[in-house]
This record gives sequence, C-alpha cells and structure tokens, in this order.
Amino acid sequence: MPGAMLCGLLLHNYMGLLEPTAPYLIFIMLFITFCRVKPSEFRIDGMTLVLLGVQLGGAALAYFAFLPIGEEIAQGAMICVFCPTATAAPVITGMLGGSVPRLVTYSLASNLTVAVCAPLVFSGINGGEVDFITSMRDIAVKVFPLIVAPLICALVLMKVSPKAHSTIAKKQSWSFYIWAVSLFIVVGRAVSFVMSEPPAKIPMMIAIGVCAGLMCGIQFFAGRRIGARFGDKIAGAQGLGQKNTVLAIWMALTYLNPVSSVGPAAYIVWQNTVNSMQLYYKEKRERRNHE
Repeated sequence: MPGAMLCGLLLHNYMGLLEPTAPYLIFIMLFITFCRVKPSEFRIDGMTLVLLGVQLGGAALAYFAFLPIGEEIAQGAMICVFCPTATAAPVITGMLGGSVPRLVTYSLASNLTVAVCAPLVFSGINGGEVDFITSMRDIAVKVFPLIVAPLICALVLMKVSPKAHSTIAKKQSWSFYIWAVSLFIVVGRAVSFVMSEPPAKIPMMIAIGVCAGLMCGIQFFAGRRIGARFGDKIAGAQGLGQKNTVLAIWMALTYLNPVSSVGPAAYIVWQNTVNSMQLYYKEKRERRNHE
C-alpha cells in the first residue's frame, strides 16, 4: 500500500489514462466483498444511528470551529466530515476482521443521508443558491451505482449459482490487490489536482491539508470508541473515518469554494496512511501469534 501511494505520487501525470478504470475496479472489489454478506445480516442498529449523528453533527461543528480562521478552511474541514463512507470501506473492514454486513449497512445509510442532506447543507453555506432536487439527483447518481449495483449482483449470484458465489466469497485476498491499484490511481489524481492549483494558494492549501489530517485522526478515533460500545470497533472506525473522497472532491468543486476540495484530496493520503498502518500491525500480530 505505501508502494501504491508512492507510485501514484511519482506517476501522477499519467493518471488520465488509468482514471476511467477506477469505477470498474471499485465495482469488482465491492462485488467480491459483498459475496461474504447474507441478506439476513443487514440491519440498522444503534451504532449506525450514532455514527450518522456524529457524521452530521461533526460536520457542523467542524465548519463553525474553523470559520473564524477562514471560510475556505472551514469548508475543507466540513466536507471531510460530512462526506459519506468510502465505497472501499467494507473491503478494509473485512481485511481488519470487522463486520462487513454492519459496515455495508452503515455505508448505505451514510450515502443516502448525504444525498438527502447535502443540498440543504450547501444551500445554507451558499445562502440558498443550491437547487435541492437537482443537487440530490446529481449526488445520488454519483453515489449509488457503485454501492448498490455490486450488492445486487452478489445477491443475484447467490440465488442463481451458490457454488460460484461461495468460490468468489473465498477469494477475499483479491480485493486487497484491486484496492492497491485503485489507491495508486486515486492518489495520483489527488496529486495532479493539488499541483494544478496556483502557487499563491499554497499556504492556504497546506492549512486545509493539515485540517484534513486532524479531521481524519478525530474521526477514526471517535468511530473506534463508538464501535467499541457496540462490539465492533473496526466497523465503527472505518465507517466514520474512511471517506468517499472522490465524491467529496466533486461536491466541493461543484457547490463550495473550489480550493476547499484540497481537504478531501489531502484526506486521501491521511486515511490510507492510517489504513496501511492498521493492516501492517494486524499482519504483524498474526505472524507473532503463529510463531
């Protein structure tokens, strides 16, 4: 994973060639992961509701906490908290040993909530200039095909060919390598985006990037504490801390001050550094236990 991030940094100029493959990689990755899930395992519980409350309330708190420093910084911090759970979060949750069904349930709830609430949030920030229906439609179109479609395909395969479904469910290691390729592409896109900004905005971008790191650490920590209360600290941490940064960048560019999109662009590096460390220490513990 650090190798994938480094390659993305060094080869960012070539991401335009690979970017069209990213949605397909995410679809395949989620399809493999969702083959582990049974329909009976989906349920909205207390953890889902608490995490949603923290996601929405934390976004408002971040915005008003940083507003005295600057509107762009406040928007960058806010969007890093408000944006929904990453489509890849169930994959990492499964690798770390958390509950994939629980995370998938929260991911669906999180993305649906953002699709409904985002127009209201952005309208409030922009003084009522955002059209509710159009914004909700545009965000839903960006979000749901990548989450719902692979889930439906996995459930259909379970009914049509249980043997094939079972075989794919046992190949969870494939998700890791697909995710590494996706990470390479996403980091490259983030670097290209940041480098395209004018030099005069570098101090502001650094400040927003630091705030994004702070938001990342707080959300992983808070999610872990909340998850521990409900018996799944891994799903809690990944649900609240791992964000759909691609959607966040698009929302910031479309509805907020464009420079605020540096926040979710920097968040890509922060959250994947955390994920890399978690997977490294988990593997280290497992090797030590086997010795």
